[in-house]
Parts: sequence; structure tokens; C-alpha cells
Amino acid sequence: MALFLSTFVNKVDRKGRVSVPAPFRSALASLPFQGIVTYRSFTQSCAEGCGIDFMERLSDSAESLDLFSPEQEELSALIFADARQLGWDAEGRILLPEDVIAHAGLDETAAFVGKGRTFQIWRPETYREIEADIRARALKNRPTLPLRPRTAPGDQS
Repeated sequence: MALFLSTFVNKVDRKGRVSVPAPFRSALASLPFQGIVTYRSFTQSCAEGCGIDFMERLSDSAESLDLFSPEQEELSALIFADARQLGWDAEGRILLPEDVIAHAGLDETAAFVGKGRTFQIWRPETYREIEADIRARALKNRPTLPLRPRTAPGDQS
């Protein structure tokens, strides 16, 4: 499964094309779909991004919800119905849909923010403000993260 690290700021052209950071493309290179999957975040003013492998895991997880339940209907609409598979061109660029650009408030630049198994696409100025708040809360709350035990190579658990 792909791993997305670091933050990269890339130019967005007038047509909405933006280069996917080379390390992100490398992380996705072994997947059957050569591109990213993105959908509008339903919790923040950004776009969520991942590889097709992560979307498959989300789909598998959604099957644990009762079919036609309000939770299943909402998650399906917010994630799967809104998701776009965006293949990259020979230069590693994708074409961002207009509604994604508007939702994230993108203009001339986009920040690709690594989140481990996923990433987000932000207006750089907005993300700098969010990041400052996150760092201030972390300094105050001192969050911890227990390490999961190592798994065998190829184990997707």
C-alpha cells in the first residue's frame, strides 16, 4: 500500500492541471490505476486523496455497515459517489475537477499534504493556518501513538 509523506506545493495552471509530487507518483507506481483518487473532504476545506488500493479497502470496510442504513447511504454519497479517478499525463499532471478546486479554494498553487496512507490537497495558505493550530494543540495535549506490531511482508492488515 502507498505511503504519502511530506508536503509539496505545486502550481495549478489555468486549466486546473497540477503536477502530482514525484514521491507520491512513485508510491502509486505499482498499482493497476496510474493516478490518484480524490474526493471533496466532508470535514475540511480540502480534497482527500489516495490510491485505488486504499479506496478498495474503504469499500471493503463499508460492507460492514448495514446495507441501505443511513450511515451506509451517507458514506457512499460522501466518499464513493464523489470520488474521481484522475490519471496523470506524461508529465505527471492531473486535471482537477472544478468542484474540487472550488471546495478547496485553490487558485495558483496546491499543497499536497502527506497523511500516511492518504493525502490531502489544500490551498497552501489555508493549510499553513490549520497546521499552526494542529501544532499548538499538540504542544498543549501531547498526543501519543502506540505502534502496531509488525506484520509479515505483503500482509494488508
